[in-house]
Amino acid sequence: MSAPRSNDAFTIERHGELVLITATPMLETLDDGLEEQAAELIMAPIRDQDGVLVVFDLSTVDYFGSMFLALLIRCWKLALGRGGTMALAGVSERAKELLRLTSLDIVWPIYSTRREAMEALLAD
Repeated sequence: MSAPRSNDAFTIERHGELVLITATPMLETLDDGLEEQAAELIMAPIRDQDGVLVVFDLSTVDYFGSMFLALLIRCWKLALGRGGTMALAGVSERAKELLRLTSLDIVWPIYSTRREAMEALLAD
């Protein structure tokens, strides 16, 4: 089995002003050395748009570590700097606990489904 690549860990879709980033289960085994590659892949569509709305769909991921947390923070800061916002969807109980421990659960809105998150961001 080959080592997971950063582009195996995410899919990115554009829906007008909204960027939907869906994490795959490969995120859980992503090598820390691929952080910059993953960051470039994910941040490119955010960097190109003012007022960007970003939704991370984490419904197929049970847990993630500090590397992905750092990536979420980088994306959030970039989106804010471009006049946008970010939300999370489908966060597992285990991941919610990590977000609670780091107080990031009060920084990003968390929705049960990607559809709820997308509708909420587009309604604002």
